[in-house]
Formats: sequence, C-alpha cells, structure tokens
Amino acid sequence: MKIMSSAFNDGGEIPAKYTCDGEDVSPPFEFVDVPDTAGSLILMVIDPDATGGEWVHWLVWNIDPNEKEVPEGRIPKGGIQGQNSFTQSNGPVFNYGGPCPPTGTHRYQFKLIAIDKMLEQNVESSKEDIIVQIDGHSIAESTLTGIYSR
Repeated sequence: MKIMSSAFNDGGEIPAKYTCDGEDVSPPFEFVDVPDTAGSLILMVIDPDATGGEWVHWLVWNIDPNEKEVPEGRIPKGGIQGQNSFTQSNGPVFNYGGPCPPTGTHRYQFKLIAIDKMLEQNVESSKEDIIVQIDGHSIAESTLTGIYSR
C-alpha cells in the first residue's frame, strides 16, 4: 500500500498553499494498492519535530477502502475527522490544520493505515483513542513525508 501526492514528493517540500502561510487546505492524495481485506482506512498527519512531542495536524478515520484519489481540500470518502492538536477559544479543532512550524524546518508525516474493520468512535476522538482501537487490527501502513519551514 502507498500514499502519494501530486503536490510534493516523499521527502520533498510541501507547497505553501497547503500550510498556514497559504490557503491551509489539505493536499491531494492518491491511495495505491490498498489491501482487499481492508475494512477502512485511517489518515493521520503528524509533525514529529514539534516542541513538546508530536503535533497532530489532521486525523480522519473510517475512510472507504475503495477510495483511490482525494482532491485537495476534501475529506476522504466516508471519513470522520477527529481532534487535531490545535485549539481555539471554544475548544478542540476537528479539521485539517496545515504545517505551521514556529522555527526551523519540520517533517510532516502523512500516514495511511489500513485496518480490518470500521471504527466506532465519536468525533471527539483523538489520535490516542484511535491507536487504542486499532491495536491488533492494522493490516498495512504507508507514510508520505514532506518538509516545511517558514
């Protein structure tokens, strides 16, 4: 299984359009060779270089395993968005929040996980909640890494 984007290559620079310095929309994706046994897909966008630990930029689960292409700025078919690490005055945020490193160059991991079932999670779920639920159910994984600096 593989996750790719026409916007940037693995290890390449993420265009500003997909960051807080641009339109802050999710990049387009292609999902290739998803296992036939997949019950659903999970997409996580994580900054492992964030001060204080991983920063979740996007969390989407229950994506249709037949999804092949996701246009920019769209939630993958069937997907439910969970909490990212951003907050606003009225509480948690549940959408894509693009790269926005305070200093230096950061890596951003767009991780696609195929699992053998659908998840029964509410929209308040976080990355940690999802990790607990997929324990023993992951059947394939792929990561597309992009870099960004301001």
